[in-house]
This record gives sequence, structure tokens and C-alpha cells, in this order.
Amino acid sequence: MASEQLVAGLQQSFKEVMSNVCTPVSVVTTIVDGRPHGTTVSAFASLSMGPPMILVALDERSDLLSAVQRTRRVGVNILASEQAGLAGKFATKGIGKFDGVAWSEDNGLPRLSDAHGWLACEAIDFVKGGDHVVVIGKVSVADTIESSPLTYYQRGFGTHAAALGGRP
Repeated sequence: MASEQLVAGLQQSFKEVMSNVCTPVSVVTTIVDGRPHGTTVSAFASLSMGPPMILVALDERSDLLSAVQRTRRVGVNILASEQAGLAGKFATKGIGKFDGVAWSEDNGLPRLSDAHGWLACEAIDFVKGGDHVVVIGKVSVADTIESSPLTYYQRGFGTHAAALGGRP
């Protein structure tokens, strides 16, 4: 019983620490049998510049993970600050996430309109990590539009503002 309480306490402390880390908000997508699939993620990062690679963590029970494992293709829509509503919509379970959403097919993947950034990737590896699977993607297309990114911090959406003094 005491060890379960320690684990629960550590998990809660970890959750608190991580809520204080500003992360980008992305909708990860793929297409299976002509039907788009997608989910909101905040565990997304660049991995390599040579070759360009990214990583994204998906819940091991997610429908999207199963779809990406099938297609081995993944799109990453890095959301713009005005797209918090899309982040909420794609964070839900079930079908119909694309209903009423402006998107097009780009390199065989669902690309959301007006996203801050777009990456089309080939999923080259899947690495188990706790209750998630890290998808490693090799980037084949990268595109961005002039906008502010959507971020997640202290359990809420926001955007980035430059610090006084500018760039390092």
C-alpha cells in the first residue's frame, strides 16, 4: 500500500512539473482506406537535422497509433494560436473529428488549413515508452506559414512571446 502511494505521489508530482513546461500543440494525422484519422498531441519534437526527423508520442491504446502502424505515414500539423478549438476537437475520442474542419490531402496525408507548420513523414520506427509509443518519423515535406504557434502551458492554451533581450 505504501509503495502504491509513493507511485501515485510521484505521478502527481511529475504531472505538476510537466504542466509547467511549455509545449507545442500539434494534430497528428494519417489516412487509412481513404478516411482521415487524427489526434491532438503535445509530445512532439525535432529529433535530427541530417536527415530531418521528428518524434511524436502516441498513447499505446490510441486508434491513431494503430492507423499509423498500418500506413507507416504520419502528418504533423503544428497548430497556430487561433486553432485552440481544433486542438480540443481532435483531443476527443471517436470518429467525426474532421467533420466541419478545413483540410486537404498533401503528400497522401491530411493537412489542416491554416496550421502554423506542416510536416509529412514516413514512420521509420516505433519505440515503446511506458503507456505511450514514440513514433520516429523521417520528414519528406516541411512547410510553414507566418503565424504564432499554439502552445500548452499550465493546462491551458496560449502562444509564444519573445523574451526581453530577444534571441540568444
